[in-house]
Amino acid sequence: MPIKSFRVVRDLAPADALRGAVVAIGNFDGVHRGHRAVIAAAQARATALGAPAAVLTFEPHPRAFFKPDEPLFRLTDAAAKLRLLAATGLDGAIVLTFDEALARLTADEFVGRILVERLAVTGTVIGFNFHFGMQRGGSPDFLRAEGAKRGFEVIVVPPFEDHGRPVSSGPIREALAAGRLDEAAEFLGYPWFVSGTVLHGDKRGRELGFPTANVKPDPACGLRHGIYAVRVGHGGRRYGGVASFGRRPMFDAGVVLLEIFLFDFSGDLYGETIDVAFIDFLRDEAVFASAQELVRQMQEDSRQAHEALVRAGDAFPPI
Repeated sequence: MPIKSFRVVRDLAPADALRGAVVAIGNFDGVHRGHRAVIAAAQARATALGAPAAVLTFEPHPRAFFKPDEPLFRLTDAAAKLRLLAATGLDGAIVLTFDEALARLTADEFVGRILVERLAVTGTVIGFNFHFGMQRGGSPDFLRAEGAKRGFEVIVVPPFEDHGRPVSSGPIREALAAGRLDEAAEFLGYPWFVSGTVLHGDKRGRELGFPTANVKPDPACGLRHGIYAVRVGHGGRRYGGVASFGRRPMFDAGVVLLEIFLFDFSGDLYGETIDVAFIDFLRDEAVFASAQELVRQMQEDSRQAHEALVRAGDAFPPI
């Protein structure tokens, strides 16, 4: 079966291929299981109508626009979000820049200018708590009324729960901040991951017998500092590994860095982009009495990481 083409339309770029789509609307940070319930509803309705299925989303995250001085721990950056959306089988995504002009659109203007004039939507799908337009003036009930008036269907998806727990981005951030990776993965539907370019470091790991690939995370990343079992994707291949995320209190306690020791890998990754999936939290960062004691602990960390990866099977994000 041929792979479906995933089109990304930004702002005022031509949207011909996605006009008439059934559109799921939201921020989709993390593209977690709750988001995918909204997306699945859009896809099901689009199939029934013979229309494309797409998402309408926003960059930057509206919270970052309205509160620029408050760091936002994003579960997925813009690129990762699109990769996860493409993996759902959607026909495409419309990405609107969330700026002053968009923030000033009233709910009525958003519906008329974007949904009707620009996209000619056949239908829209939103979560039960989605609001839009200036001062969040557009509610699910408002959109239903507008759809009935303007000739497009509106589906409102009820809360998505996992064993009675609401699935949303906030609890996932809280789980990651506490190092509860299993809980985060349960809500996400995949192991949480970051992507980044491998940077040159101080080569200290190499001197200790554990050469690392170093990635500088988003400064707002709220993941608990510590040692993790990870699985790394690069060039179509995957490698197990053990990673340190934090400030390295044994040495400089400096800038936050992600340092990954890959098992069964040899080569040069400098300048390459890798995906790092966090499989299990092993321990907090610590200070050791000597380099030899640190090396012994790193050997133990590697052993535990191997075991965690075996337990996890081939778990990896759908990217």
